[in-house]
Amino acid sequence: MDEIALLTEPRRREILRLIWDGERSAGDIAAHFDISFGAVSQHLARLRDAGFVAVRADGNHRYYRAERTALAPYRPMLEAMWSSVLHRIATLAEEAEEA
Repeated sequence: MDEIALLTEPRRREILRLIWDGERSAGDIAAHFDISFGAVSQHLARLRDAGFVAVRADGNHRYYRAERTALAPYRPMLEAMWSSVLHRIATLAEEAEEA
């Protein structure tokens, strides 16, 4: 899978957004999704294997953070996608409020 396809997969993109500004535990990341912990773990592994995510072990816990240096060439694309998603959410919220 090429890097663009890897990064544009919606769940991986959301994982990166969650860990862009700091570390989060695997459990905390998984809590944001409606898929199994194992599925989230597989997404994290793909991102880690590509060098886009770093992992730190602390006992039985794993903490993930975005490798912002490796992701630098893709930052404008990611931020545009994150912004687009936030805009859609805001629009839906406004429409629901008006109804």
